[in-house]
Amino acid sequence: MQRQSDLAELVRQACIDAALEAYESGGISGLCAEGRWELAIQAIRCLDLRPLYETADEGEDSEAR
Repeated sequence: MQRQSDLAELVRQACIDAALEAYESGGISGLCAEGRWELAIQAIRCLDLRPLYETADEGEDSEAR
């Protein structure tokens, strides 16, 4: 159960980081608040989660040893 909780937290933090980065980037590019929000949501939708799963799998392998 701990592994699932850890993975969920990794996914949550990755989504937050992607959204904040996109929102800030949109502001620098001159987008309005609505445009920045749409950009942030799009960043979450396009976020590649495979590296997070691979990290979690590596952690599980090392725990099994």
